[in-house]
Amino acid sequence: MNKVSVMKQEMQDVLEQNILRFWLDKMVDREHGGFYGRIDGHGILHPEAEKGAILNARILWAFSAAYRVLGNQEYLKAATRAKDYLIEHFIDKEYGGVYWSVDYLGRPLDTKKQFYAIGFAIYGLSEYARATGDREVLDYALQLYNCIEEHAFDREYNGYIEACTREWGQIADMRLSELDANYPKSQNTHLHIIEPYTNLLRCLKELRVQESCDSVEASLRNLIDIFTDKILNPETHHLDLFFEMDWTRGAGRLESYGHDIECSWLMHEAALVLGDAKVLAKVEPIVREVAKASEKGLRPDGSMIHEANLDTGHVDDDLHWWVQAENVVGWYNLYQHFCDTEALDRALRCWNYIKTQIIDWDNGEWHWSRHPDGTLNTVDDKAGFWKCPYHNSRMCLEIMERSES
Repeated sequence: MNKVSVMKQEMQDVLEQNILRFWLDKMVDREHGGFYGRIDGHGILHPEAEKGAILNARILWAFSAAYRVLGNQEYLKAATRAKDYLIEHFIDKEYGGVYWSVDYLGRPLDTKKQFYAIGFAIYGLSEYARATGDREVLDYALQLYNCIEEHAFDREYNGYIEACTREWGQIADMRLSELDANYPKSQNTHLHIIEPYTNLLRCLKELRVQESCDSVEASLRNLIDIFTDKILNPETHHLDLFFEMDWTRGAGRLESYGHDIECSWLMHEAALVLGDAKVLAKVEPIVREVAKASEKGLRPDGSMIHEANLDTGHVDDDLHWWVQAENVVGWYNLYQHFCDTEALDRALRCWNYIKTQIIDWDNGEWHWSRHPDGTLNTVDDKAGFWKCPYHNSRMCLEIMERSES
């Protein structure tokens, strides 16, 4: 077997035995429904932790995609559990959209409408529909798409705002998390709207639902232009992170290497699913430029650091699990589509780093990160609001499904 074949087999083993097995064995909430909200970095379950929309939508996506690719009925059962819980407890029956979080009993907790979270709900629901052909679930995804288009889309300056109140009113604090700057638009939210819109369009095409294709296709086409013309910094080829309503760049000179490499392949995927040769011709050179810019975050062992603030000189050089996963997919994408053998080497070296430093072989799942000195980060969660079976499952599934050059 060649190196790629070995990597693909290793990834399937990690997906099934390390990642998904962890969530099936340790995170299913059989008392109150759905999945638990948190296991901390020391492996301790917190059964009364809040349950986040992002966590539940990502669980839905991961098990739906795994079922679609592998056909394991246990994965379908878990995906259906996540789907039912999301529809029953997170979708706001009165105002539409999804709640940011519910309590451990499934009651609405934080009812704001963060469009990032709505995007992930679309991502999970559309993947379930892809895997099962369930048109009712696809209708839920389309309803949420319409929520974003109605309430988030900026008809004056283009693009999408961050958040609203439950009733779709203005909200003062639009931040995705405490780590973010409070700006009305961000690269991160746009990245995780283009991602579900791509999957929604792919699902509509596969299920031959022509009546909704045109509007989703137009939205996706516009999002690609937003990335190439607004979010991409033409001088550095990095993605800028925060913006005012009129797209004035804010919050200083920030570089997020994980988002750069993730965007390089997600933007490429969007253009490929769109299927427009002119758009693809515009996007493909940019895909390579953004990936090249992300090289700044690479370390000699193949791992990638998180981000840097060029104004203050602060560098967050922790080695986060999600950055490593996107690092592998981004470079493999360049190998697959552009025959870049150096990119394949980078993907293989990062996979080796993941295997030796990030995967928790004893207890399941992946550690949040390692510090630059090699010590393990046990402060952040093993599973929780932001630590989900998504980046790592998706890396495995992407490599498993992709053909070699």
